[in-house]
Formats: sequence, structure tokens, C-alpha cells
Amino acid sequence: MVDLEELEPGKRPKKPRDLSTWNIEDLEDYIQAMQAEIIRAQETIDRKKGVADAANALFKS
Repeated sequence: MVDLEELEPGKRPKKPRDLSTWNIEDLEDYIQAMQAEIIRAQETIDRKKGVADAANALFKS
């Protein structure tokens, strides 16, 4: 399945997986896992932007 450690910052990206041998069910599971990870990353970005915006507003007096 999906090795999320490959996506951690600071790690060198590995060459893309050969998906040609995967069956359809595994490919669909892989897509779902990647979509969930994208959502999680976007939520983290949104939280960080919110904190940055709040800090900027506080110090912009």
C-alpha cells in the first residue's frame, strides 16, 4: 500500500512506483490514500496560514 514516510519533508523522493502491475482495486485504494493525504496536508496549510494571519494582525498595530 502507500508508504507515507516517502512523503515526509527532508527525504529524497524515490523514483515513481511502477503501477502497471497493480490491480484496479489496489490502484483505487492507492488513490484514496493519496487523496486523504492531500486533504490532511491542505488542512495543515490552512491552520498554519491562520496562525500566521493572526500573528500578522497582532503585530500590525
